[in-house]
Amino acid sequence: MNIPTNNNKKLEHALKMVNKNIKLNTLWDSSNVMAVKRLKMTDHGKTHIAIVSNLALKLLRNLKKAGITPDSVKDHNLDYEDAEIIVFLASALHDIGNAVSREDHERMSIALAPPIIEDILKDIYPERQKTIVMTEILHAMLCHDTNTTLHTTEGGIVMIADGLDMEKGRARIPFDLGKLDIHSVSALSIENVSISYTKETPIQIEILMNNSAGIFQIDYLLKKKIESSTISKYVSVTAKVKEGKEKKIIKEYNLNNSKKGEQK
Repeated sequence: MNIPTNNNKKLEHALKMVNKNIKLNTLWDSSNVMAVKRLKMTDHGKTHIAIVSNLALKLLRNLKKAGITPDSVKDHNLDYEDAEIIVFLASALHDIGNAVSREDHERMSIALAPPIIEDILKDIYPERQKTIVMTEILHAMLCHDTNTTLHTTEGGIVMIADGLDMEKGRARIPFDLGKLDIHSVSALSIENVSISYTKETPIQIEILMNNSAGIFQIDYLLKKKIESSTISKYVSVTAKVKEGKEKKIIKEYNLNNSKKGEQK
């Protein structure tokens, strides 16, 4: 996995430890067995993790540019570099519970994560700091969906970054496996997601669609994550359909007795 470390030596070491951690890399692979092969969902393995990690760090750095202090820095007197560690490792570990079960996977993830976090952080922090950083990581992981109340900037960043991994390449897998529903069709409508910065709105999200069905991804899924986060006041979203004729994604949809949609 490659992420921009921006001369953060702690983050450089954490990234190195993540890339060589056999247990973590195996859990990413196993998460995709469950999500993709068994449940015909989108990628929940290393590709998803790399995308979310990069997005999360970009969001955090945009907030820093606007002078917004992460909660771990305010509440625990940590450094900004530590907030990057928290955001990165929460992104890297948030979905590993899918290897066990999709249902309640957030809690499965925090059950599996502590020994991995311990191994990654052991040469970075003394015991007290390491424990604080670990609890902040676990909170962000647990709250990356909207089922648990979120209390930190770092958690809000991970939650929104997770929701922003919506470009059509990731959605191709379940669609090609024959899964036809509003989730797969709307995800295939998302061409591009970009993030920019202004002083007034540190996180400006622009979403380009090839079909207006993509609005489901934004209004139903992403909107809930943004509104549930602690950083919604710093975020704006603009979505538009590409100029010209909308792309046709399916030709026909049949609802048969098996209650599964079929595409033609």
